[in-house]
Amino acid sequence: MLTQKLLAVTTGGSEWILYVLIILSVCSVAVIIERFFALRGILNTSQKVGERAKEALKANDLSILDDLSRNHDAVEGRMLAHAIRHISKGGKSSEEIMNGYMLMEKQGLEKNLGFLATLGANAPFIGLLGTVLGIVRAFADLAGSQGNPSVVMAGISEALVATAVGLFVAIPAVVAYNYFQKQVKLILSSAESIKQLCLAYAREKGAR
Repeated sequence: MLTQKLLAVTTGGSEWILYVLIILSVCSVAVIIERFFALRGILNTSQKVGERAKEALKANDLSILDDLSRNHDAVEGRMLAHAIRHISKGGKSSEEIMNGYMLMEKQGLEKNLGFLATLGANAPFIGLLGTVLGIVRAFADLAGSQGNPSVVMAGISEALVATAVGLFVAIPAVVAYNYFQKQVKLILSSAESIKQLCLAYAREKGAR
């Protein structure tokens, strides 16, 4: 009895699975576009800050960090502003403050990347579910067509479309996720180098 009820539900086919995959694909494209422009802008700003930090090292002039801290468009600038303000008040835990701030920034940089990772891992299985449902429907149609094999062949070919669509949705999501994770690592690596300069700046001020 339960099997018959489940069969009645599954013979609806894979069409609704395709609609789900299309909706997920639209959401994925929206996330990819938003993260692409957001992270590209942040990375460009970080690279400019990194170039100025290199100039400071070459000139052996760590006071340039004060100028960098005024650039609130950059992750490094905002981090420096908090750290230098803490140092100027005689604080001794500037490293912990910067580490905590970088963790908070990382959450913002990785916004919606979890969705891309989840979609990339699960979209093929959603497509496979659609294929299974389509095959069930194809065999149900075969039972009612007096053994005509062309009916089941057409149904199976339609069912396989769901798997193809699932892969079509998953592959761009995985590629985009890996690309954005690399950009996040570059931004955080730049912030880490600025953090080390700030600590050297703090030690220099303390030695005076």
